[in-house]
Amino acid sequence: MTNDSAVILITGAGRRIGAALAADLHARGYRIALHYQNSERECVALCADFNRIRPDSAMTLQADLGEASRRDALVPAVLAQFGRLDVLINNASSFFPTPVGTSTDADWDALFDANARAPYFLSQAAAPHLAKQSGCIVNLLDIFAERPKPGHTLYGMAKAAQRMLTRSLALELAPSVRVNAIAPGAILWPESGKSEAQKQAILDATPLARIGQVADICKAARFLIEDADYCTGQVIAVDGGRLLR
Repeated sequence: MTNDSAVILITGAGRRIGAALAADLHARGYRIALHYQNSERECVALCADFNRIRPDSAMTLQADLGEASRRDALVPAVLAQFGRLDVLINNASSFFPTPVGTSTDADWDALFDANARAPYFLSQAAAPHLAKQSGCIVNLLDIFAERPKPGHTLYGMAKAAQRMLTRSLALELAPSVRVNAIAPGAILWPESGKSEAQKQAILDATPLARIGQVADICKAARFLIEDADYCTGQVIAVDGGRLLR
């Protein structure tokens, strides 16, 4: 895929990996639609930076992905602004513990809305427009889609659903749209709640014995978007080998 005038919609683009993906892909010439839920200040500032570099090359979209009407307005808004859509990156996620015995229906809805329901319905809305451009979908998964994390059963179930979404849509949308995923390991530490001992335990379980960088995720995304013309239904683990143990 060439990036001349191509448009990418990134969910959860205001901070952390989403913001890094947006900056990397904008620097390569893409026009970027930046979705956020709560990170308005960061997302608006990022959009302003992009538009200073290249006028009319970025836009912001606010939506709680758990609200169907707001979610379903995202793709039409991108088309109204840019006239096309080439890539959908389902990056937005919700992550919190739900130990068995304490989980609620609200927990289920929050985790499945962000990690499974929204990626499906956004992909469904985007698919005909991606097909016109021979575009692609990139899902951001997690190693916990395959390896259970104690106390996080609902999160693991939701991410496993997104993994199956990747494989199933790859079949259903072929040959016009490619669908792949990236499964990061330890890339950015949580902003709170992770002790030094816990961090070290994760590094000890990682064959490469170090934390990854957001640049590693950006490289994988660029490959899937620009160079992986004969790849679909694949999950690239960017985890330092952690799934091997």
